Amino acid sequence: MAGSGKNEEAAAAAAPAQLFKDCWGCRAVSGGGLIGAGGYVLAAARRVMQRGAPPGLGAVAQIVFGLGLASWGVVILVDPVGKSHPK
Repeated sequence: MAGSGKNEEAAAAAAPAQLFKDCWGCRAVSGGGLIGAGGYVLAAARRVMQRGAPPGLGAVAQIVFGLGLASWGVVILVDPVGKSHPK
């Protein structure tokens, strides 16, 4: 029974990873937080542009970063990896 110890350790290591993938509340909070952070960054970039200043490199970088944060939040909420591989 020397091989069964490794199987038990592998199952114990995989259990916490599986636990967090099924937590809808965790995904909703983190995904919503990332979408909110992305919206905040986008609003800050738009505030500078609404003052009449031409969009510079900093404003463009803020817009790209804000869109990246928001899209990351959507990916966490939708969870395409978990749905593409049924159990």
